[in-house]
Amino acid sequence: MTDDDLMARLAAAVPPAVHEVCDTLTAAGFEAVTVGGAVRDVLLGRDGGDWDVATSAHPDEVVARFARTIPTGMAHGTVTVIAGRGAHRLPIEVTTYRGDGAYVDGRRPTSVVFGVPLTEDLARRDLVVNAIAYDPVHARLIDPFDGRGDLAARRLRAVGDPAARFAEDGLRIMRAIRFAATLEFALDPETTAAIPGALPSLAKVSRERVKVELDKLLGARAPGAALTIARATGVLAQELPEADVDDAGWPARVAWLERAPAAARLAVLVAGGGDDDASAAAAERALRRLKAANDERDRAVRLVRLAHHADATPAVVRRALARCGRAHAALAVALWRARGDAAPAVADAGEAILVRGDALNAGELALTGAALMAALGLAPGPAVGRALAACLDAVLDDPARNQPDALIAIARAYLDGAAPA
Repeated sequence: MTDDDLMARLAAAVPPAVHEVCDTLTAAGFEAVTVGGAVRDVLLGRDGGDWDVATSAHPDEVVARFARTIPTGMAHGTVTVIAGRGAHRLPIEVTTYRGDGAYVDGRRPTSVVFGVPLTEDLARRDLVVNAIAYDPVHARLIDPFDGRGDLAARRLRAVGDPAARFAEDGLRIMRAIRFAATLEFALDPETTAAIPGALPSLAKVSRERVKVELDKLLGARAPGAALTIARATGVLAQELPEADVDDAGWPARVAWLERAPAAARLAVLVAGGGDDDASAAAAERALRRLKAANDERDRAVRLVRLAHHADATPAVVRRALARCGRAHAALAVALWRARGDAAPAVADAGEAILVRGDALNAGELALTGAALMAALGLAPGPAVGRALAACLDAVLDDPARNQPDALIAIARAYLDGAAPA
């Protein structure tokens, strides 16, 4: 692709609202450019996603020139401008060119300096491929660190000294590894080598921010290479020690994870070595530490409990799926299918169970609690629930028993103290 073609692609990709912001600021005598991921992605032939603007205008000067603004982070130079019309109306983050003061918390500078040139503003960014700017008013690309060269080489390098960049903001470590996964780029050896020494900075980052980056990494098409970088540099050992396995087992774990559905990958990562309470408890601790949402944590722990299941006996598989829950049963089967080794037989048994629609909980029995009370003359109470549980237990062994008359007989026998026939 020629430079003219590339510039035409960028010009066509910039949303009208972004053009409006840049036009307004430029007409007022300021510089205004688009920066970061959107520019990078358009240069790669991808959807630009969210567009941000950087400008030489100070925050109060930005506010003065637009009718609707939100003081998103005035102290750090960021104002959100509501621009565009109708379907093209968008919130655009506009940030003043700035230099950063000292970083003491491993995440944010203690102070910022406005009024620096654009090149200095780009120099404080994490990766060279994210330090490219485009001026839509003058159709000009600003690329002081050869980000285009890195894009062509499919390479990720820190801007300037990688040790300094990572020490300033520990989250940059996770971002570098995440971009290695999502862009499928190689992480530059010098940048990789700087990660272990900067792990104390990563430890200062909130677990929520680490989890966001981990989620994006796991959602990549093939996250295995990036996870291997995280393991080799000590990131996994520090942030998610439950995810590590020995050198011999790691390639199989990566292959399993990459074959698994995205919704099950976190469970694969923290699956431990077996289907037991210890593995589930470890997964629970890990996900609480990462501040995972309750439903996500519940799903992952349920999957971890049966991730290594190996017995393909239909009744045993039914009980495993019942423990996992109907809502997650299909994902459990996909997890087994992805695992390889002896799991295809387990997955086949599980898929057959789901196709037949075998009951996995009391609500799926062919007899309701009300019908059972009517048939046996029972009053409402705990005995009804226990009788239905006995029915489900029998049906998990043999789904052919899931018929009203058979279930009534099973419940009667249970309540009479006899073993169900």
